[in-house]
Amino acid sequence: MHKTLCGAIGLMIGCAAQAELLPLWEAGGGIGVINFPGYRGSDERRTYVLPVPYLIYRGEYLKVDRESLRGRLFHRDNVILDISLNGSVPVKSSDNKAREGMPDLDPSIEIGPALNITLARSDNEKFKLDFRLPARAVIASNFSHVRDVGWITQPNLSVDIVDPFGFGGWKLGLVAGPLFATRRYHNYFYGVADAFVTPERPAYQAPGGYSGSQFITALSKRYSNFWVGGFLKWDTLHGAAFENSPLVKRKEFFTGGFAVSWIFRESNTLVDVKD
Repeated sequence: MHKTLCGAIGLMIGCAAQAELLPLWEAGGGIGVINFPGYRGSDERRTYVLPVPYLIYRGEYLKVDRESLRGRLFHRDNVILDISLNGSVPVKSSDNKAREGMPDLDPSIEIGPALNITLARSDNEKFKLDFRLPARAVIASNFSHVRDVGWITQPNLSVDIVDPFGFGGWKLGLVAGPLFATRRYHNYFYGVADAFVTPERPAYQAPGGYSGSQFITALSKRYSNFWVGGFLKWDTLHGAAFENSPLVKRKEFFTGGFAVSWIFRESNTLVDVKD
């Protein structure tokens, strides 16, 4: 359950677009800075400065944005069923005191369906409240082996506001909800096998269930030829099924970051964007 770099940068976009004509695709790139714990519950933090690709595709059945790649399976009024993807970066145990001597955490790929239900929206499309229910299978791999590490789901409420507080062109996103995951998933990140027990790190087997909660705010703006955005996330592991793991060193923590991307090319074809 280590921090997802691509997902974190994606949080910065955070908002549904107003109904308008926009290019079918946009392409560009920039730079981002993000600071986060090595994994959820770690007391050691890292700061990354990294290139940020900017790729938007607004097809009828395939959509790509700063948050995810989505294959639209079903769309009726206020209900959308997508296939969504996500991923995470590796964690080297030699760089983390709590995990020293344990196997590294491989980069992972998450894939599964996501049900999005719009609960309310304003007539001018500047406010939208969604209930989202993604459920993803998680595969970890270092390219020499592939491992099934369980499932994760994150039901949440998402509020999107265009022109918040009268700031024209800005988009504000607010997301809050719990996480739940299987026993295999929790043990991949928080279990301690007998072979890795030390005087400070007892054996531990994590159950499945509640994985903590997250509260996220994101703010962004698209200018004529560049985009800027930032996000802040508060994470709590109080009451999580694995909170007694010796690998959990902090139960509350923040993650934050910002990015700037320049748009180099865009399609001459315009499409009507309503969600």
